[in-house]
Amino acid sequence: MAVHVPVSNQPPGLCAKPHHQQRGSAASTAAAVAAVAAPPSTFAPQTTRLSSSSAMSLHVRHAPPAAPVVVAPERAAAKKQEEATTTLAGMWREIQGAGDWAGLVEPLHPLLRAEIVRYGDLVAATYKAFDLDAASKRYLNCKYGRARMLEAVGMAGAGYAVTRYIYAAPDVVAFPGGGGRPCPSRWIGYVAVASDDTARRLGRRDIVVSFRGTVTGSEWVANMMSSLEPARFDPADPRPDVKVESGFLSVYTSDDATCRFTSGSCRNQLLSEVTRLIGKHKHEELSITLAGHSMGSSLALLLGYDLAELGLNRDGSGNAVPITVYSFAGPRVGNMGFKNRCDELGVKVLRVVNVNDPITKLPGIFFNENARVLGGRLELPWSCACYTHVGVELALDFFKARDPACVHDLEAYLGLLKCPKVAKVKKDGEDLIAKAKKFVLEQSFDTWRFQMAAIQFGELVQAMGM
Repeated sequence: MAVHVPVSNQPPGLCAKPHHQQRGSAASTAAAVAAVAAPPSTFAPQTTRLSSSSAMSLHVRHAPPAAPVVVAPERAAAKKQEEATTTLAGMWREIQGAGDWAGLVEPLHPLLRAEIVRYGDLVAATYKAFDLDAASKRYLNCKYGRARMLEAVGMAGAGYAVTRYIYAAPDVVAFPGGGGRPCPSRWIGYVAVASDDTARRLGRRDIVVSFRGTVTGSEWVANMMSSLEPARFDPADPRPDVKVESGFLSVYTSDDATCRFTSGSCRNQLLSEVTRLIGKHKHEELSITLAGHSMGSSLALLLGYDLAELGLNRDGSGNAVPITVYSFAGPRVGNMGFKNRCDELGVKVLRVVNVNDPITKLPGIFFNENARVLGGRLELPWSCACYTHVGVELALDFFKARDPACVHDLEAYLGLLKCPKVAKVKKDGEDLIAKAKKFVLEQSFDTWRFQMAAIQFGELVQAMGM
């Protein structure tokens, strides 16, 4: 008779019958105990028979040792490569434009789409935090302190700490007939740095500068100053052939000694803070990301060029820190000399534009990159005075007949990019699907958007002396 001994945690390979068959009589149990107590010499290597006076036997099947799991080097390398191309930390350099976004724009890569939206939201925060209450002591400045600004606008989980607010004052009068009064400084954006958790997720410590677009009358006047002027950011090498729009240059470089919030020009504030943060984190993997909407995208590009031209984007080992500009509805900023110099310095620019947005076609509506060469060969005499876009374009296509202003609205841009089908949008904007348009047109935006539109219209009327 065979006796089956119940085992609570049987080892792999032990042959045992279901629990309800593992019961025996008291005599059987006693026999089993006696069998287990037999001398060790009675055990055989694989199958062991234990004998007793009742001729009972216990059969134990020993499983062979489990083979070690060996991962082929090829499989391990393939897995590592897959992780590098599916996680942001693994391919952040490509997302930041290291390869000029080749293969990522058409079709739009999901990681790139998510990053564009994320930086767009950081720009949208500048509008939401902007004080539009004329009775407020912070009118046309930020409503909140640095420590709680992102939280106050609903971005508590953004993963960035705001380190400095930036103010700008173009060197123009507020509007014709304004008595020649200088324009006071207004809050134009902020500098922030990624937290430790965000840095781990991104694969590097990201320094962000976000700029809002045009609001005040003086800014509208600056936007209309379409003459080109040498930037001359590096005193040791002025490069007179590198020219930018004089109005944007005025906003970037002009100083307002009367500003109660800060001192120094927008440029000095930015260079000081960005270099301070680079020095603080110089032994980490770093990136500099500059994002702006409309006029703000022009300031972002000027800052990117400025940092690279002066060589301030260097880490503790002397390596260049990547500079990336995310431009939303941005106009042209400079001439071909400016574009070529940005390319030489490695400043990467991704321009997100709506093909129906007139601002993206200014300045240089006639004299631009398309009017420099005749017949593809002959460079025309005025080519050096032609405005030229910088970087790679991601073209969207949306229009709302009952709200024409939406073609330039940042929230409309982001609403379309958040559409799940946006990956099918082609670079030339021709294959935009109807569902994406419907998604944008049906959006209801926050009240700050309509407040902003109203004040922009009012300031434009003042700027034009209407």
